Amino acid sequence: MGAFPIRRFGGHRSGASAVEFALVMPAFIAMLAGAIWAGQLAFASNSMHYAVEAGARCAAVNAVTCPDATTTLAYTRSHYSGPQISPVFTYGATGCGHTVSASATFNLNIVPGIKSVPLTAAACYP
Repeated sequence: MGAFPIRRFGGHRSGASAVEFALVMPAFIAMLAGAIWAGQLAFASNSMHYAVEAGARCAAVNAVTCPDATTTLAYTRSHYSGPQISPVFTYGATGCGHTVSASATFNLNIVPGIKSVPLTAAACYP
């Protein structure tokens, strides 16, 4: 008689799906949000690298479009198409040739303990 309630309890599976869903769903949402933020971070970094490469090449090759530092930086800003992280672009004609660099901070407000990720990109075209 004492084993009867245990067998009866083990035979009911009506709430098992709800419990599994409640255990798995937060982890799934966290992984999905992390993948989205990682994708945004990669897109921002790649877009900064593309912009500085285009700006350095324009300064070295195209003297009509990029005759000075101001127009070179404007050209570089126009080639940045990533998320709104407000990268700061700088230009210099010393060192290896025409150097364009960028720096920005990508804010990760969703991850506890990591508030921001610094991003930098630089390109030099002789």
